[in-house]
Amino acid sequence: MAMVPQKGSLLISEPSVLGDAEFNRSVVLITEHNSEGSVGFILNKPLQYTIQDLVPELKASFTVFNGGPVEQDNLYFIHTIPNVIPNSIEISNGIYWGGDFTTIQQLINEEKISKQQIRFFLGYSGWEPKQLENEIKLNSWIVAQNTFKEKLLTQPVSNFWQEKIKEQGGDYVLYSNAPSDPILN
Repeated sequence: MAMVPQKGSLLISEPSVLGDAEFNRSVVLITEHNSEGSVGFILNKPLQYTIQDLVPELKASFTVFNGGPVEQDNLYFIHTIPNVIPNSIEISNGIYWGGDFTTIQQLINEEKISKQQIRFFLGYSGWEPKQLENEIKLNSWIVAQNTFKEKLLTQPVSNFWQEKIKEQGGDYVLYSNAPSDPILN
């Protein structure tokens, strides 16, 4: 029985050969899922930028991630420290998004926030009402629980998709070892 997507669950892209380049081998954290649609951030697609490249006032070399194809010129963030970031919204399992950016800037510059506590994204992943459910029915996504809870941001991203796909068992174990582009094999 397939899980239903909900706030805080993970979407693991199906290992399709002709997959959408944007979501190929991606793991997405769902931050909002309701009758108006769904929103999430790709967790395992680091970009070549640091936060200081984008916000020069931030004196930190935290990697910025590709959050998805929507509004890629906007910066978003999720974190695990609502006690120090005002106006945070809980997603679930001790992971939050949003909050007061001035406070974040100050705390990062004072080295009071580590890259294990916050992750920055350019853009986000968005779905119209029922679109995500349809994509799941078409086997584009596997819905999984966030078993890491608030430790999600400390997971290594280099083989995150492979690990999550392997957990699905069966034929997925084979896919976890396949090259990302079979043509290069």
